[in-house]
Order: sequence, then C-alpha cells, then structure tokens
Amino acid sequence: MAVDIVMPQMGESIFEGTITKWLKKPGDKVERDEPLFEISTDKVDAEIPSPSAGVLKEIKVGEGQTVPIQTVVGVIDAAGSAAAAPAPSAPAPAKAAVPAAPPAAAPKAAPAPVAAAPKAAPPAAQDGGRIHSSPLVRRMASEHGIDLSTVTGTGAGGRISKQDIEAVIAAGGAPAAVPPASGASAGPSRPAPPPPAPPVSAPGPSGAQAHVALENAVPREKIYFGHYEVQPMSTMRQRIAEHMVASKRVSAHVYSVDEIDMTKVAALRAKSKDEFEKRYETKLTFMPFFVKAAVAGLRAFPTLNASLDGTNVVLHKEINIGIAVALDWGLLVPVVKNADEKNILGIQRTMNDLAERARSKKLKPEEVQESTFSITNPGVFGGLFGLPVISQPNVGILGLGAIEKRPVVINDSIAIRSMCYVTLSYDHRVVDGAIAHQFLHKVKETLENWSEPVL
Repeated sequence: MAVDIVMPQMGESIFEGTITKWLKKPGDKVERDEPLFEISTDKVDAEIPSPSAGVLKEIKVGEGQTVPIQTVVGVIDAAGSAAAAPAPSAPAPAKAAVPAAPPAAAPKAAPAPVAAAPKAAPPAAQDGGRIHSSPLVRRMASEHGIDLSTVTGTGAGGRISKQDIEAVIAAGGAPAAVPPASGASAGPSRPAPPPPAPPVSAPGPSGAQAHVALENAVPREKIYFGHYEVQPMSTMRQRIAEHMVASKRVSAHVYSVDEIDMTKVAALRAKSKDEFEKRYETKLTFMPFFVKAAVAGLRAFPTLNASLDGTNVVLHKEINIGIAVALDWGLLVPVVKNADEKNILGIQRTMNDLAERARSKKLKPEEVQESTFSITNPGVFGGLFGLPVISQPNVGILGLGAIEKRPVVINDSIAIRSMCYVTLSYDHRVVDGAIAHQFLHKVKETLENWSEPVL
C-alpha cells in the first residue's frame, strides 16, 4: 500500500516549506516516526517524521525546493517488503528527475503569469479585501514596494506563494505589476525586465542573496575576482537575511549603552550553582537574571513591550521574551512565554529546553512566535558589547556583553568588580531616548541590588 508523504503545516501562519535535506533515499527502509527529511519554514527548521513504516519508494520534491503545505513530496511503500526495496533503488533516474525539478523554478521567473495579476484584484475586493499570503510574502512585497492585490496567487485557494512574489520581483517588481491595468503602458515596461530575470531566478534557493546583491548595487566584477569559492546560502541564512534587511528598513534603529556591576549576581551564582544543579538537575547561568531584570524594566516602561501596527502602538499585556540561540547553521529566537510569571528556576528550565530543542530541530513554530521583547548575548562568545538588529515585530532588543572583572571607582576608591556592558536597540518610531535610558537604568538597578533567592 502506497502512503503519501506530505509537506506538513508547521503553524497557522505557515503555508509553505523548503526541503533542505532528505535523510533517506529511495529504497531505504523507514520506521514510523523515524526522521525522514528536514524542512525550513519562515519560522523554524524541523525534522519531519515518517507517517508510516515501510520502504521509501519515491522522492517527488528534491532538496532546496519550496512547495505549499499538503503537497505530496514523496511516497512510502507501506508493505515494506524486501522485494519492494530493489524497485525504488532502480529509479536512479528518479533521482535525476529531482534535480530536473528546478525547471519548476522557471515558472518563478516567468513574467507571463504576472500578466494575469490585475484579474486577481477583483476577487480580493469581493472577499472583503483579504489577500491570502504568508508573513514572508508580505515582507518581501513590502521590501520591494509590490501591491499584493495585483499579484495572482498560484497556491491553494489563490494563495500568493513565495514563488509568485519572486516571479514579480524578477519581472521588474512593482512597476511591472501595476501598469497592466493601463494596458498601453504595460507593453513597454515588460520587455526591459527580462534580461535580469534569468540571473535572479537561476540561483533558485539563494534568491535572498541575489536581492541583497541587487539592492547594494555592487558590480559583479568587484565581487568575483582572484581565487574564490562560491557557497550558496542555506535556507535559514536566506530567512535571516530577509528578516534583518526588513527590520533595518522598517524600524528607525537607535542604540543606548550602559554598564552594570554584576558583582552581587556573580557572587550569588558562584555560591549557588552547584547546589542548584544538584537539586534541580539543570545548570544555572546568568541569563535568567537578565531576563528577570528585563521583565522589571518592561513592567516599569511598557512602551518597550510593544509592537507597531501602522499608526497604532500595540501594548502587550503578556511579557514574552525571545532569547537568541546561536546554532551551527544559523540563529533562532525561541520565546519564553509569560516570563513575568516565572522565577529563576522556571526561566532557566524553559530556556534550556528551548535551546536544546532548537539545536535538535524539534522546535514548534509557535515556540518562536509572539515575542514582545528580545535578548541576545554576544558576551558569551567574548564580545564586549554589540548593537543588535531589532527582531520584528518587537520595538526593542537587549544586547549583553561579556561579564569580566575590571577596576572601577567605588566611593572614591579603586575596586575590582565584575562588570558588563549592555546595549538597547530600540525603534525610535515608538521609543524615545528618555524611555530607553530609564529602562536601562531599571535593568541596572535590579541587577546591582539583586534580592531574589535562587534556591
């Protein structure tokens, strides 16, 4: 019996996924729930388990391809007989067919489908103006000034996919999508874009890299010279690039820096960490102290626990802290939900669990969503301090520097103290410098006068 393997929906707001790696090949036996392939979405990277035991009969979607949810990406022979194994391995051509799949990239760059865009506009209006698209598509459209109401969606139910928006970008972006309504003006504007289309669509998965290169207008001859090696950007790296460029474009970044005396916290941690680990079977790091201090600051200055929606400032009642986790292949920001309701132990356990599952690709999409404020810790790698990019849709992110002993003046005397620089990147559209520095002062005050027990 043949069992279809489908691209799963990894969250309510996710409508497509990219297969980054097949962990099995045609002819391999698989057990039910055994990791079968890896995917990357707009939110997380994850391993997808096999829906059935048997033999992987066919791979329909190759590595690096992005497809809508519920697309059949492969087939399992649930009989799992030894006889079934040779059959799949014979289709070595099937493997060749996978690379051949990139022609699917051709529709991406083909401007022809875009011509139908104006026809898609009326249905959108009839549906109350709602346009079906993912957050990634909306960000890409915003970056390139594209009106989504002029784009024809080829996804399920007319949904606008990443491929659709890339096709519009390749065809010349917004100017090519809008003129068709005027008829005559559409003609001259179309012929010009085709020449750049092939270079943009050729890389396929590295479209974000191409976009960045085009935006920076760096001549190709100044990039490729001498001896060099070309490495395609991973899907996660592309997502990070898209998010960071979008954040710098959208938010008016301003930075404030302060210095905190961590001597009291460092002494408390040094005294308690062995007993803490023995009693609770988890290590005690400095991060929970910074999370608690950030919570105190956000309670005192809720403007930083907010998001901006057009001309409306959304003040969040929950305090959900996103914690940046560095992975060998990129960066994720899992979220400690309701951090204001947790003690040191609760925060530490939650962070350890999220970080471990991030590294093993077991995070759920909802665990990297709905942050209201973020913290990143370059100090753990020895950085004195950094100026992080705001994680959208937050309006602030706290950067932690290394905690190191330095001579400082205390009551007109020189003393050796454990010091740490902290930086606050904030969106000046919402937060002013006065609020930012008062927030930092509250964080500083909380840590320098720490009173909460950890055991």
